[in-house]
Amino acid sequence: MFLQFAIVLLAIFIGARIGGIALGAMGGLGLAILSFVFNMQPTSAPIAVMLMIFAVVTAAATLEATGGMSYLVKVAEKILRKNPGAITYMAPIVTYVFTVFAGTGHVAYSVLPVIAEVSREQKVRPERPLSIAVIASQQAIVASPISAATVALLGILSPYDITLNQILMVTIPATFAGIMISAFLIRNKGAELEDDPEYQKRLAKGLEAQSKNEEVVITSKAKVSVLLFLLGTISIVLFGSFDQLRPVFEDGSVMGMATIIQVIMLSVAALNILVCKADVEKVASGGVFKAGSVAIVAIFGIAWLGDSFFSAHIDTIQPSIEGMVESAPWVFAFALFIMSILLNSQAATTAALMPVGLAIGISPMLLIAMFPAVNGYFFLPNYGPIIAAIGFDRTGTTKIGKYIFNHSFMIPGLLATVASLVIGFILSGILL
Repeated sequence: MFLQFAIVLLAIFIGARIGGIALGAMGGLGLAILSFVFNMQPTSAPIAVMLMIFAVVTAAATLEATGGMSYLVKVAEKILRKNPGAITYMAPIVTYVFTVFAGTGHVAYSVLPVIAEVSREQKVRPERPLSIAVIASQQAIVASPISAATVALLGILSPYDITLNQILMVTIPATFAGIMISAFLIRNKGAELEDDPEYQKRLAKGLEAQSKNEEVVITSKAKVSVLLFLLGTISIVLFGSFDQLRPVFEDGSVMGMATIIQVIMLSVAALNILVCKADVEKVASGGVFKAGSVAIVAIFGIAWLGDSFFSAHIDTIQPSIEGMVESAPWVFAFALFIMSILLNSQAATTAALMPVGLAIGISPMLLIAMFPAVNGYFFLPNYGPIIAAIGFDRTGTTKIGKYIFNHSFMIPGLLATVASLVIGFILSGILL
């Protein structure tokens, strides 16, 4: 068993180091070794979860192709420039709300340069709003009804009579409060911009004002596309919250949430193509579709590998850790956090470990409370928006430290995660 577990870890390590679809591919290779060499029977692939995510990604990609994403960014810029003095609080609110709505943290890429420049104009140390804005875009993933991670968790917990509404009742207030607590605690982090030595060096070398980006023309079709996507998201929340709204068939069965999410998101994509004239070539070649496809491949390989291994050895694993889980179930949050660092994906972590949590006896309510722990991949400064934020901050205040782990995002990330978990446990006990 330990040799097989080493193969699982090696597949994750190599896949994470290479990045992209390699994570899923290495999961498949690891499963091949376990199956053909150790004669381990694979479990069923996580098809339902993958299809739900693919439907959401397709809808989000059509939103991008119509210019809807650009419209959202323009709205964000207006919000930030109207409240420049409170940018350390407004920046994470903007990235949080946009990520909840869009289901992907990639929307933060376009907002980060705005945050950096507004901060510099107001003489606010850009590190503060930039760092917490990136963390907010991560935390919001577990609060979005259409994110890959939330869809994956819903699929796993649905057999236990857990609804989407129950998940969101915990994750939205917990993560939003966690972000605001972190923003408050880091509001004075580091030297003031005018006193920062790196900024003074860059000023002495002639730091020029940011050149204005080319004006993006927002069409009425882009606005309609945003409206359609919003209506689709609201519909999913309503169907997930009220069972009586779901179709009931002749045999008495009720349409499951997995099917509802797939149908609604594909319908939104179709309407964006028909009504808003989304270019299907741009849909397939856009950043959202590519990033989503990579996430699906990662979930396919790694989740399948992990589920197969734990299912094969559950009789050995369960008794050894059952006592620890009964006395201190919150310890499982550490496993989620560490796995998310390795996998660099909330959805892959959710798909791989949440079934394990259920198998070893952790209640679904506690797993919901621990859901924010899958946001650990700020720990290593190799996440796309982290690198982007460092590049957009021309003052040099947002950086990776000398010892790598002392980077600008570590403290706000840890503060937000711990606060979200504590509040999540409290809310799950009260609401669920």
